[in-house]
Amino acid sequence: MIPLRLTCLLLFLLPSLTLAEESGKTLTWVGCGITKKAFMKDLAAAWEKKSGIHIDIQGGGATRGIREVAAGKADIGGSCRYKIEGNPKELKARMQPVAWDALVVITHRDNPVSDISLKQLRAIYLGEITNWKELGGEDHPIEVYARRSKISGVGHALRKLVFANFEQEFRASEFFKSSGPLEKRLESDAGRYGIGVTGISSARKRNVKILSLEGIHPTPEDIRSGKYMLYRPLYLVYNLQRQMEHPEIREFIRFAQSKEGREIIRRNQVVPYSDALGLIMKQLEQERRARDMGLYEHAAN
Repeated sequence: MIPLRLTCLLLFLLPSLTLAEESGKTLTWVGCGITKKAFMKDLAAAWEKKSGIHIDIQGGGATRGIREVAAGKADIGGSCRYKIEGNPKELKARMQPVAWDALVVITHRDNPVSDISLKQLRAIYLGEITNWKELGGEDHPIEVYARRSKISGVGHALRKLVFANFEQEFRASEFFKSSGPLEKRLESDAGRYGIGVTGISSARKRNVKILSLEGIHPTPEDIRSGKYMLYRPLYLVYNLQRQMEHPEIREFIRFAQSKEGREIIRRNQVVPYSDALGLIMKQLEQERRARDMGLYEHAAN
């Protein structure tokens, strides 16, 4: 008979023994470029050091992260939007929030404009404000950059949080397939008079100017408190059947939510999801504000 104390010890060590057996394996991660740039590389490196399991990190956007995992083509996904309910391509995706991101307005580093209001942001994407001088900048047309897809992480969130309309059309100078190229354009001299929206988690790692919104800069503290208004969750995505076949998927997600994982996320100046659970209820305020602003402008016209 195995002593009770030894039995408890074996049960405690079981996940570690399982991981030891899986050492040398590779998991595939696809998805949101903002999550990838924000903290995923550091999280994967720490996980490999701890478990011996390598994570092959690819991009492709939030929609790819959700749909390839749902279809069993990838082990783990990253997404900066929730899955679209009722869409058969996303039905089998399970969403696990791990951090909070924020939508930010970015422009070229030499642009003199430093603040923008929600009303001005709406007007820019609707083609109602077209010159930088209307924002206190130079007398030059604004080049508006936007994501091509309405269901991309940024495109979906911008329509939800600022327009309360997932089908809103944008008057943009150029549309981009993903956030990376959009951010790079605004880093370059070619984007001197451009403006775009992306996630703070990747924008702060670029040589761009991040505008304050309604006078509030998107610091981790102001995102955590909800003082900065355009916050949203970042998710890890998994497929339940694939997770049952490969328990190391579950263990990695647990690691991301552990004390060690949360500290890695914080070191990247990103807010862990459990650090700001109060934002869950505040998300209703975001939707109400966007809806009311649209109704007010419609009535005024």
